[in-house]
Parts: sequence; C-alpha cells; structure tokens
Amino acid sequence: MLRGVVISLLGFGLLACQKKNEPEPEPKLVEVGSVETLLGFCDPPPSDRVKIKAATFQMGGDLYPEEGPVREVSVRAFDIDRTEVTNAQFADFVEATSYVTDAEKAQPGFDVDGGAVFMQPTEEFPSWWRFIEGADWRHPEGPDSSIEGKAQYPVVQVSYNDAKAYADWAGRRLPTEVEWEYAAGAGATTNFVWGDEKTPGGKEQANTWQGNFPLENTAEDGHTGQAPVGCYPPNNFGLYDMIGNVWEWTDTVFQAGNPGVEGGEPIHVIKGGSFLCADNYCRRYRSAARQPQEVGLPTNHVGFRTVGDIDE
Repeated sequence: MLRGVVISLLGFGLLACQKKNEPEPEPKLVEVGSVETLLGFCDPPPSDRVKIKAATFQMGGDLYPEEGPVREVSVRAFDIDRTEVTNAQFADFVEATSYVTDAEKAQPGFDVDGGAVFMQPTEEFPSWWRFIEGADWRHPEGPDSSIEGKAQYPVVQVSYNDAKAYADWAGRRLPTEVEWEYAAGAGATTNFVWGDEKTPGGKEQANTWQGNFPLENTAEDGHTGQAPVGCYPPNNFGLYDMIGNVWEWTDTVFQAGNPGVEGGEPIHVIKGGSFLCADNYCRRYRSAARQPQEVGLPTNHVGFRTVGDIDE
C-alpha cells in the first residue's frame, strides 16, 4: 500500500533507478573554511549550542488552518543546535555506530530502498515528487548524486527514526514543536522572524524558492537547492536556518483534524519550510508554519537539529 499522507500532499510518482553492481567508495567530506555559492562565499558558523531561557509566548498563526489557534504557551529552558545537523556530523554518527538509515532499507509500498526526491515536472513525469531507488543520505538526489565536498550541508534523506537515533547517540533529543517554534521566532512579533518584509532591502533572508514553483527557480538567493548551513543571517537568538533550507523534524505528533496515525505509521510535525517554499505555493517560511510527515519516509528536503535540557 502506498503511503497515503505524503502521496495526497505531494503527489508521488515512482521512478526506479538501476543501482550499480560495484560498491561505491565512501564520499569525501573534507571541507575547510568558506564554501563558495552562486552569490559568493559562505563562512561556516560555530557548530555549538545556544541556551534558550524559559519563557511564555504566543504560539501559532492564522495563514493556514493547521497553525491555529494562536494561544499562549510556556516553554522550559533548553539548549538547541546553532545549525541543522550536517553531513559531516551525521557521518561521524554512522561511522561510530554502523547505523543503517531507513532510506537504505526496503521502503513500504515500494519494496526497494530509497527516498522521495523533488524534481521539476516534465510532460513525461508531471509529479514533482518521485520515489528514487538508491536515494539516501550519502546520495540525496539518487545513486548518481553525492555529498562529496558538502560536509557543511544539512543532512537529508533522514527519517524521524534516523534523526531520533542520532539524537539518542549524541545524548540529546529532538525538539518539541513548542520548543522549536519559540527558538525560531526568537521573540519576534513581525510577519517573518526577521521583520515584516520578506526581502528587506531586496535581500533574501532564508533559502527559499524564487520564481513560479515548481516550473521556474530564478535562484535569486544564490541556491537552487539546499545551501550550506549558516549562509543566511541568524535570528535574534543566533540560530541559523530555522526558516528555509530544509524542513526540520520535531518530536510532536501532528494534530490538526488528524489523529496522528495513517496506516499504522505515526505522523510527526515538521517545521520551518525549505528551499521549495515559494510565494505562489508554500508560504511556510514562518515560525508558526507546520506540516505533517510520516516518520519512516525520508526526503531530500527534510533534516533536523537537536536540543537538550538545561537548568536555569
């Protein structure tokens, strides 16, 4: 049985890619200093954690029905990764544990390993989401892709199960939706976490889609897909890429006219939007935005970061 929630939301197509018989060498992740992008160089931010004090804030929004109602919520103190977990960090985890991700196993409904990959639609394949055999965290867009030279990019093609396994290994956990939203908003009361205008002074503040989605990507922000972590200004808490780049897993079960279970598989909230969010299609590049995602389904536009409990 094909996965109902994601197919209904994204419109899956199936494209099986033939794998190579010979084993592929491990990708090289050596990367030092700045990363060159279409708009110049991107300096890597510190890979540390930011302490967030306990607070009460207004959670939720009214742009999409699932965001509401706006309500007052309290959050305890915690710390959060300054950036999304990178390919380099996830590689350390895999090397230390020999962990095998969900994308590297046969996927329910497809019976082969792989994950969901965004591709601009064509007449032959009008769907922009396709299940690609051989797509995994080392090969985010399929077996012919690679993360070589992309140590500072956010790891993707990781399911909720994979993200939780990494967090457990690191002695941490995934954020709740409340924690994530407060950290992303960083006390802002404006339309966007950086202000009322999406592009103040004509400058993009997050890695999103420019142009007519899904047919035209003008890449005015310097990226047609993922960006290295830290290429855009941090929020008021000093956190990078909480908005845009890749969606991020939370530990919260999705609840909005949905019991949180579809075909026996839990559905969790993802937050923050991604490089695929556009003005004409997915205006979820806001802290209040939320979307459901099946816990076992990896894609090339969802990653994560971790949090930890702290004493005030």
